[in-house]
Amino acid sequence: MRTDFSADDAWVSVRTALYSPSRDGFLANVALVDDRRYEGLVPEQALDLIVAEYRHPLLVLADSVAFASAELPLLVVDLRGERGRCVRVVAAELWSIENNLSEANMDFEEFAGAVGDDGVFRGF
Repeated sequence: MRTDFSADDAWVSVRTALYSPSRDGFLANVALVDDRRYEGLVPEQALDLIVAEYRHPLLVLADSVAFASAELPLLVVDLRGERGRCVRVVAAELWSIENNLSEANMDFEEFAGAVGDDGVFRGF
């Protein structure tokens, strides 16, 4: 979900990263939301928008922090284990979190514990 509309080039880069397979051919299963009514939305507000029937394990925000870095560290919000817990992931590695949480291969905690000193997950 795009929450920052100050950098269209960065949004194009996010889309490109998410739709480009990893070197092993993996892709994140995501639906991009590009709607100005979500501008400035923070995780707490986003959680209030999630309907009970929503079955995905996470929500991803493309915010001003993500757009300020060439790595595009997206904000991933846990919707299952510790609802609302957040971790940043570089856009090119979102597939790892999404694939493994969706298949219940790993827990959100494992990704949160593998972030760098700056709080960003860049892969294992």
